[in-house]
Amino acid sequence: MALPATVSSAEADNCIVINMADSSSASFDSKNLGLRAQKKLLSKMASKKIAKVFIDDASGRILDNLHLMARDYSNSKKTAEKLMKNLIKIVIKIGILYRNDEFNMQELKVAEMFKMKFRTVVMTVISFFEVDFTFDKLYLSESLAECQALLKQLVVRHLTDKSLGRIDQVFSFFGNADFLEYIFKRTGSNSQLLKTVVDDLNKLLDEGTL
Repeated sequence: MALPATVSSAEADNCIVINMADSSSASFDSKNLGLRAQKKLLSKMASKKIAKVFIDDASGRILDNLHLMARDYSNSKKTAEKLMKNLIKIVIKIGILYRNDEFNMQELKVAEMFKMKFRTVVMTVISFFEVDFTFDKLYLSESLAECQALLKQLVVRHLTDKSLGRIDQVFSFFGNADFLEYIFKRTGSNSQLLKTVVDDLNKLLDEGTL
């Protein structure tokens, strides 16, 4: 895998040398070593800027607006940035696993279940925004919790407990009923931010990305 120009050779070397002492006692597996190197390298590079190398424009705008919502709700730039870094790390690592054909047949079935459930959540968000007096924070929160469980089931065999914890952190924040109620308020900057997110979600649905 070609390294982005923003990564120094020292950073790359540090990422590629992963638990070599552990591998010395087992048979050498270059594919596994390369996969772990990719995940570690891109995890170190997680940011909104690097995410745009892997994520389309509409998804990138959604990430930007989620960052603004998280910052406004938490009143903490640090919290919002940590959430987005965790989210980006999750997206990138799952993408790497998929591109390297690491998921078995059962996991691919779980991935399809997650995709269908997440698509339903997206359509629910759009509907709640477009149709007055339909918003149900508990229903949306429970639906996101179901997505969280499916996603962890998909990656539990591949990712560390730390990465699984990142999934919990992201879903616990964005699936929090109080946060959902906050962003669906029809007053203030949230209304315009949510409209932009909904427009981009509709675009992704129309393109078949979701």
